[in-house]
Amino acid sequence: MAVTVPIIYYSATGTTDRLARAMEDGASDAGADVRLRKVRELAPQEVIASNQGWAAHRLEKQHVVEAAPDDLVWTDALVFGAPTRHGLPTAQLKQVFDTTGPLWAKGALVKKICSASTSSGAEHGGQETTMVNVNTTFYHWGAIIVGPGYAEPIQFKAGNRYGASFTSQQWRP
Repeated sequence: MAVTVPIIYYSATGTTDRLARAMEDGASDAGADVRLRKVRELAPQEVIASNQGWAAHRLEKQHVVEAAPDDLVWTDALVFGAPTRHGLPTAQLKQVFDTTGPLWAKGALVKKICSASTSSGAEHGGQETTMVNVNTTFYHWGAIIVGPGYAEPIQFKAGNRYGASFTSQQWRP
């Protein structure tokens, strides 16, 4: 029986989307039954329209199914991803966590295997604190948190011990 894994993410301009798709490919290649799910956009249309990359990505990914509570119940393992915003996950991902109260109350998320991922525009852009903040939700659920730790030698050179992360180097002051 295949392990079930939804990859639930938010991506404004596409960086976190690419990270989520790489995880989808890896999980599928390992034999998992994967659901790729985006989270609902909360930003006003005029703000999105003011950023060409954001508007283009939103239009390009309009066909991707939005995450639903059933995705969290259906699964053996959960992977969540969002860009880093001031050392925190985006409001869009936080909204998903804020609506899990009924599942938490039923114990439906206890012992779920969970991992976090993030991206930022600059090295040391708050990736570790973003994932630690996401992990706090997992602690409250009673989930089992899995991060890469130091299991791979590359983690000693670059990487994030709390989950998968990517730096786009696109941020400029």
